[in-house]
Amino acid sequence: MKLEIERKYLLADSSWRQNCGPGHPIRQGYFTQGEDFQLRVRLIDDRALLTIKGEAEGITRREFEFPIPYSKGEELLREFCGTRLVEKTRYYLQYGDFTWEIDEYSGRNQGLYTAEIELPSEDTIFPLPPWLGQEVSHDLRYSNAALAQQPRQS
Repeated sequence: MKLEIERKYLLADSSWRQNCGPGHPIRQGYFTQGEDFQLRVRLIDDRALLTIKGEAEGITRREFEFPIPYSKGEELLREFCGTRLVEKTRYYLQYGDFTWEIDEYSGRNQGLYTAEIELPSEDTIFPLPPWLGQEVSHDLRYSNAALAQQPRQS
């Protein structure tokens, strides 16, 4: 099981598009979650992943992720996730020595854009790109599990 340490931001503008590569479509759904964990299935490109995320402590949480057959991922989304879905396109962008994940949401969260950075430790210092807006790392309304249940457009 690995530790996931990440910070999440809203975007201030669309200037990030000038330097990003192609987008990767993502569909992910959430099963009924417990108080201290989330269970998710994600379809990205031609892969499917089943992920268990532990309760967050600050910007750190435990994560266990393993690949499953794509057809099983589609079946899990259809049979067990109901409307608890998030649809987005993910773009990867280098800024300084770090890779940022920019998510352009569609479906019920159409119009929402977020940027995430995974870090080696909570105290890692990194340069802030000019296109970043407000940090929402501690705002649970912007977690993907919350967006699956309570959509936001910005």
